[in-house]
Order: sequence, then structure tokens, then C-alpha cells
Amino acid sequence: MSASMLAFVLNDGLMKLLFVDWSIYQAIFLRGILTIPIMLFIAWSRNQLFIKISPRDWKFILIRTASEVGAAVFFLSALAHMPLANVTAILQALPLVVTMAAALFLGEAVRWRRWIAISAGFIGVLIIIRPGLEGFSIYSLSALGAVICVTVRDLTTSRLSSDVPSMFVALITGVAITGLGAVLLPTTIWAPINESHWLILTVASIAIVFGYLFSVMAMRYGETAFIAPFRYTAMLWAIIFGILFFNDWPDELTVIGTIIIVIAGVYSFHRERLQKASNVGTDN
Repeated sequence: MSASMLAFVLNDGLMKLLFVDWSIYQAIFLRGILTIPIMLFIAWSRNQLFIKISPRDWKFILIRTASEVGAAVFFLSALAHMPLANVTAILQALPLVVTMAAALFLGEAVRWRRWIAISAGFIGVLIIIRPGLEGFSIYSLSALGAVICVTVRDLTTSRLSSDVPSMFVALITGVAITGLGAVLLPTTIWAPINESHWLILTVASIAIVFGYLFSVMAMRYGETAFIAPFRYTAMLWAIIFGILFFNDWPDELTVIGTIIIVIAGVYSFHRERLQKASNVGTDN
């Protein structure tokens, strides 16, 4: 999971570098041109390319893909205009939002201590985005939009049957996001491409593929409540890459808000593990 977060944040930082010269849609279109063949090869080598999928699973795949496309638009719009660490910090509230949504819409049991943790996490988000204050940006709301879309994506993913290969789902998502870039490309100005652009784009494409693979490996072979807190290593990478690539140092409020979110998230996962252990003891 830590390696996955490193790969994803490296991709984000490199894409933000490309946004200096390119539009968002040119960047995601060209990245897709490179990543889709890689995912096609992986899916083909695993015999996961031509498979039979039930209508129920196709419904969830389509919902998941639509939410992923929305998340990409919201997230990349925020990334293009906000410091890398700030955008990443807001997305760290995602596990708490998923927990809340699972309780509200899927009927999962969430006790009062975890509700307190969720509330604390939202306070951390408000500290980072600073609504109504000088540091507030409309793109902070775009980052929150990405959190909502990813929440829908994760809840929908949990409804997929085990017969659906993860790489096939990732491939469908990659094709959809690339298609969005292709459709909206005529609305932007095509920027010239030089060798450094291709180098950055190639590394970003490889990074995001490895991010998907490492994430799938972690979720399939590790205990969710144990590995989920390692998602917060993304903040470390975001701060490092933000400083190295853009000389962006997170301010005090961003650091405070991030610490609150991380503590709330880790505590929530801790309570989840205790609750599962208690349920197992009861069953025995």
C-alpha cells in the first residue's frame, strides 16, 4: 500500500508539471495512449481480457467508471491550481467518507466513537480548505468533489462479484478517462510536445499502472483494517514531491488539518479492528 501511494503521488506530481504547458485533457489523453497498451497486455497475459460478465456486474462497472471519470476531472482540476500537498491532504479524508457512506447507504454498523472520528476528520478538512478565509480556493471544492466521486467508486467496487478481474475494471476505467480527454481535446489549444514532456509523461504512465497493481495486491492479500492506514503515507510523498518539483511548502493550517485527519482515520481503523475482533469472539 505504501508503494502504491508513492506511485500515485509521483504520477500526480508529474501530471501537475505537465499542466504548466498542457491542458488537463491533452495530458490525460496522451497518458492514456501510453497506459492503455500496458494494461491491455497485462489483462491479456492473465486471460482477463475476453471474459463473461453478468448484467449486474456490468451495471456496477458502468457506475464505477462514471464516478472514476468524475473524480479524474475534479481531482485534476484541483491539482492544476492547488499545491500538491493540499490536494492530497483533502483526499486523505476519503476513508472516513467511505465509512460514513457505508453506514448511511449500506447499513453497515458504525458506533459512536467512529462517528466522532469522522466528525474530527471533517474538521481537519475544513481547516485545510478554509472556507470564507483568504486561503480558500474554489478548487478546494473541486477536490471535495473528487472525494465524493471516489466514495461512490469505492462503494460500487465493493458490490462487484469476485469473478470480475481488477485489471479488467481498471482497463475499462482507463479507456473511459482517455476517451473523455479525446472528446474534450478540441475545446482546448494543443500545446507543442518536446522530449522532456515525453519523458515526464512516460514516467507518469508507468507510475500510475504500478499504483493500480500495488493497490490491488494490497487489497487482495492484506487485511483491510491493517493496511488502510498506510494510505496516509501519501501525505509524506506529496510534501516531498511538492517541495522538490514546485518548491511548495505546506503552511501551518494545512499541516494541522492533515494531522487531525490522519489521527481520526487511524483511530477509526483501530476501532474497526476491535469491533471485528469482538464479533469474532462473539461468534466463537
